[in-house]
Amino acid sequence: MKVTTVVIATVLALSLTVLPSAYAESTVEIIMEKTTYSYCEKLFYTIKVSEITGNPAIIHIRDEVGKGSSAIPFPITELENPVPSRVAFEKEIFPLGKYFIDVEYEGVQTTAEFTLIDENKVCIPEVVKPIMANWLSGNISDGFLIDAFQKFTEEQGIFKIPFEINETTVYDVRIPEWVKNVGYWWLEELISDEDLVNAVNNLIERNIISLNQETGNEI
Repeated sequence: MKVTTVVIATVLALSLTVLPSAYAESTVEIIMEKTTYSYCEKLFYTIKVSEITGNPAIIHIRDEVGKGSSAIPFPITELENPVPSRVAFEKEIFPLGKYFIDVEYEGVQTTAEFTLIDENKVCIPEVVKPIMANWLSGNISDGFLIDAFQKFTEEQGIFKIPFEINETTVYDVRIPEWVKNVGYWWLEELISDEDLVNAVNNLIERNIISLNQETGNEI
């Protein structure tokens, strides 16, 4: 009888030790790469969980007045899941101020915050990237690319283009083939927006990128 009592007591003790960990609540944490971002930079953070269940985490991003994104399901395949943004912060879309990242996973919610500031960085809008890709593929003329540079960054005034591009002159712009290397480097994020702007402005200043309207008048 004494032996049976000892066995039962041991089993109960083991049960009390094991059961709480077996039924522990899932945890979720947001690890921020940094808490201050500027225009042209891309948001990056990591969702850390205590277990992988096969269900996604649900993300909402909102500003300090409550305006936010729709629910974004994000697959959880590791205990630590990087969440890189594909698009940089742009002035036309994101107002300055404080933002909040809300993550829900398995009924558990957590929030992290960051602040968006303006450091007056050179910033080329994301819409220019597919235009650059089309130019690199030969689908559009040199003039269309320069026109896009001018049109989509007009407010910043970062590209110094001394000639007017219109329906007549758009096909008269000449960019040497080797300059395409610079475009590839920019699309692959090997050089920054500022590097691209400086390169284009330098090539225009040296008349390597030029408007060849005078060709037809030569003797």
